[in-house]
Amino acid sequence: MTVEVLIPSSPAEAVELFGDGAGTTVIGGGTVVVPEITHGRLDPSRVLMLARAGLGGVSSEGETVTIGAAASIESLLDLGVDALAACARNVADIEIRGQATLGGNLCVGGSSEAPRGDLQGCLLALGARVRSSGADGERSEPLEDFLANRGGRLVLDVSFERPAASAYAALEYPHTHEYTVLAVSGARTASGETRLAATGVAGPGSRLPSAEAKASDPEAAGGAAVSDVSFADDALASAWYREQTLPVLVRRVLTQLQESA
Repeated sequence: MTVEVLIPSSPAEAVELFGDGAGTTVIGGGTVVVPEITHGRLDPSRVLMLARAGLGGVSSEGETVTIGAAASIESLLDLGVDALAACARNVADIEIRGQATLGGNLCVGGSSEAPRGDLQGCLLALGARVRSSGADGERSEPLEDFLANRGGRLVLDVSFERPAASAYAALEYPHTHEYTVLAVSGARTASGETRLAATGVAGPGSRLPSAEAKASDPEAAGGAAVSDVSFADDALASAWYREQTLPVLVRRVLTQLQESA
């Protein structure tokens, strides 16, 4: 089969070529998609490559940070946001971080082998908004809404307000070869609101609203968090073990946020 390869040279051209997304496979850094193609699990007929599309910028205007979809995960280490830097640093290794992109991390699908989408939880905690394009044109929406309906969307950029404080804690096994088994991110906004989210749960990253409601009591918040998400077994850990560990990570994040007050 002949594969149609599209290499846009601007964001506008990327949007035009993507259209409604039908039949189009997007490649940002290629760290997930290319192995899928190599091993025959994905057989695209039309590929949109974003490396030259001008979507890799990172900028700040006042307290608002905007990150282009094609920005590398490694580029997130120097933005001065503690949780985002810790989360990004915990993704794979420096070679993968230098190639993998923010947009790919938000759009990656699930896997029975290991969790994916490490940045989703951290950006949920930061209250990020996603600007994307698709069949109904361009839209900007909270990350929660995007994750619930991301099919047929081309991510353009992500933005968030710098938090007053942020924190990150992850469960790591020596044998997991740089995969994140379970992680919790937290942020305290300038207005004093505490936001919490987790990755490594079943499905994409998820907010922890029950834990947020008890944020002043880390012990109680940890216990409440398990009712906010579901858990899955995979090659790295069991659902049971993740359920037992989530409260510990919530307590650690809330304690870090309290200590930074």
